[in-house]
Amino acid sequence: MCAKIAKEVYVQMLSELRHGTERTTKLFGEISQIAQDPDIREALEARVFVSNKILDAIDECFKLMGEQPAKVSSHLQEVFAEDFRKELAEIQNPVARRLFILSKASQLVHFRVAEYKALIAAADLSGHYGVAVLLDSCLADTVAFAERTQRLIRIVAEAKLGEKISAKSAA
Repeated sequence: MCAKIAKEVYVQMLSELRHGTERTTKLFGEISQIAQDPDIREALEARVFVSNKILDAIDECFKLMGEQPAKVSSHLQEVFAEDFRKELAEIQNPVARRLFILSKASQLVHFRVAEYKALIAAADLSGHYGVAVLLDSCLADTVAFAERTQRLIRIVAEAKLGEKISAKSAA
């Protein structure tokens, strides 16, 4: 990325956010089809729905700025998705699969949260307050998903612990 002015960096960062959101949305859709747990499948399908709304909001950000998304490299996300698929295929235990899926979803979402925070600051600095409002809304939706994912991880772990305690009590 060769950028001479701050706005070019800002547009590049927003372009990377848009592209990353698009790729993550596709990956979550793919994962939801693989997920055997109905709660996880439902959460991921809901995330795909919300992510599509987020993509619309990001597109509106570009319109407000009078810019078009720049070309970005998707190498990092392609590697993440490829590694995810490979590692998931090797996990046979259903509980471990659930935790792995939720863990990877959490990683992606926290990465996205960091991008939103940086872009909101950049929007404020550049005087694009409407863009900041839209990005704040996207951040709130993303944080809500991150919190829901953490709750699902806790539920899966507590259920497994409950099974172990029941097995020990029965023995």
